[in-house]
Amino acid sequence: MRHKHKEGKVTKAVENHTADVPSIVFLSAALASMAASITFHCFKKGKTALFIGQWAAPLLIMGVYNKIVKTKGNDNTQHFH
Repeated sequence: MRHKHKEGKVTKAVENHTADVPSIVFLSAALASMAASITFHCFKKGKTALFIGQWAAPLLIMGVYNKIVKTKGNDNTQHFH
């Protein structure tokens, strides 16, 4: 038996909005957070460096999500088992 998977209204709105953001924005933000983290580390601001450095992974994940939404779209006609 196959079930069609549909996204909610909020998810569609978020996907439509984030699809407008160029992928380079997420990559640039991740690289900037790494550079800022290194800078804070050099100035012996360890907690701040760690906090900002941890932004890189979520930003890259958001970039991947953004790319998937752009290439696959929302409410794709795939069926899940």
